[in-house]
Amino acid sequence: MSLAVLYSRALSGIQAPLVTVETHIANGLPSFTIVGLPDTEVKESKDRVRAALQNAQFKIPAQRITINLAPADLPKESGRFDLPIALGILAATGQIPKDKLDQYEWAGELALTGELRPIHGALAMTYNASQSGRSFVLPEQNAAEAALVKKATIYAAKSLLQICAHLTGRETLPVFQDIPEDKSEDSVYPDLDEVKGQTHAKRALAIAASGGHSLLMIGPPGTGKSMLAARFPGILPHMTEAEALESAAIQSLSHGSFNIENWKKRPFRSPHHTASGVALVGGGSHPRPGEISLAMHGVLFLDELAEFDRKVLEVLREPLESGKITISRAARQAEFPAQFQLIAAMNPCPCGYLGHSNGKCHCTPDQVARYRARISGPLLDRIDMQIEVPAVPQQELMKQQTSGEKSSAIRQHVERAHQLQLNRQGKTNSRLSVKEIDQFCTLDNSSENLLKQAISRLNLSARAYHRILKVARTIADLAGIEKISNQHIAEAIQYRRLDKH
Repeated sequence: MSLAVLYSRALSGIQAPLVTVETHIANGLPSFTIVGLPDTEVKESKDRVRAALQNAQFKIPAQRITINLAPADLPKESGRFDLPIALGILAATGQIPKDKLDQYEWAGELALTGELRPIHGALAMTYNASQSGRSFVLPEQNAAEAALVKKATIYAAKSLLQICAHLTGRETLPVFQDIPEDKSEDSVYPDLDEVKGQTHAKRALAIAASGGHSLLMIGPPGTGKSMLAARFPGILPHMTEAEALESAAIQSLSHGSFNIENWKKRPFRSPHHTASGVALVGGGSHPRPGEISLAMHGVLFLDELAEFDRKVLEVLREPLESGKITISRAARQAEFPAQFQLIAAMNPCPCGYLGHSNGKCHCTPDQVARYRARISGPLLDRIDMQIEVPAVPQQELMKQQTSGEKSSAIRQHVERAHQLQLNRQGKTNSRLSVKEIDQFCTLDNSSENLLKQAISRLNLSARAYHRILKVARTIADLAGIEKISNQHIAEAIQYRRLDKH
């Protein structure tokens, strides 16, 4: 019977459901039909496959060729199905043996010459293929990325002819093995000691890094807000294997694919303030991850926060709370993880010089209020820490050497506090639930009274109250102290800068 069955993978969010590629050759007028909800890229594969087979000196039957991509209700996109379709035709016509096809899963886009071109989503597909017990064959450009899944058996191929030689036994493809080197992250990011002054801001960054807290910096232009944010990933705890794999899998879904050089490096995403809501959270007819998902286990830096469209900023509310985003379309739904750390910066007023010693600011109170109202109260409430970054004094600015700690030294303190949290509760303080806050953030009478006064005077919401407790817990962890004291509560209250207004 002129029938061949191969296996490949589709992409649905971060999942890679199995796709069975069935090829049937029947008598009748010559035709080439692809069914199973293919999009335009998949429909066009018949022309790429036909040319690739001809240039590789294979025979194309002058019969009815029917390709079924099952399940039929799952949308299929991208050129990754070129390779299994071509192999299916060769197997159905007896030009290659069928007996080994079910041991592998296949993905790759074909050039007209028969060469294999890289695909996106290789990491997610390889992970799912390894769970099925089958080996995965894909273009050699994607092999290093796919090999990050340690349990997977990877075969990297350059061309269709190389794969056919492997299946016929003439030339065996070696199992691809390439373990990326763990490079020190200290040299990847610029050092925090390059920022002169701003001791208070550096302290806030260390607390944010230790507990996974979000942070908003408010200050005039040129005070070092962007410099501080760019150096923030250098003080974050090292990524675990699971975190690195999850982050890399999401980045592999983007059109830029995942760069193996970035393995175990915290992602740092900094979209321009003209970015749309879809660019931030993801979307499209075939949903792709947005900036908040591409920043998974890393940093999302929003510079000039007040210049973003208000509707765009509002889409951050739910992901900041839940750590995930669900993108719903009429025909399908996709869920992406979004456990990012938000670092934002903004000016205090439209001109930027409110409270600056140079006296340049001529903004009226109404103008300042309208400017700050671009960021809604519910969004500000979800940002754990809000601090002022004042202008650096002239004497400090003109010093030849800085006296601050290096990023490597700060990271050591952050690592100890981070590990303390994992040992105690299995997660960072920013992810504590209400029940866990009651358990791990207990206060004595003195600290409780201080917090009550702050709630009354600043008119804090319940969410702000819980965030103060989480930040205080992190401050105590940085100091290596088991119980939260007055000092920790007082410092945590200081980091709710905008609640005073």
